Amino acid sequence: VQLQASGGGLVQAGGSLRLSCVASDPSFSNYNMGWFRQAPGKEREFVAVIRRAGGITDYADSVKGRFAISRDNAKNTAYLQMNSLKPEDTAVYYCGAGRAAWSSRGSVVGYNYWGQGTQVTVSS
Repeated sequence: VQLQASGGGLVQAGGSLRLSCVASDPSFSNYNMGWFRQAPGKEREFVAVIRRAGGITDYADSVKGRFAISRDNAKNTAYLQMNSLKPEDTAVYYCGAGRAAWSSRGSVVGYNYWGQGTQVTVSS
């Protein structure tokens, strides 16, 4: 499975961005889709996930109420709508696809495939 992430950029604090992740696999709906981020000098951390069948989502506490994950299985695409952005949201954002159990949704080990990353920079 190849994943192509896009939508990053430079935005002022309080602004919004929408990230997209397009998958090459037509069985896209069989994968949990997650978003992680990695800031310089830090480990990759969980941001959000949407279950393979859609509907069920989960978020890191730091983004709850500000970010929203969704998917369009007909377009093999997952999205991350990011609102009320803060400077601490600055990072490279990666999308991941995985078939692991839902219990692994918050860990990088729960994902088999990764996109190339897209840079999000939030200025104060």
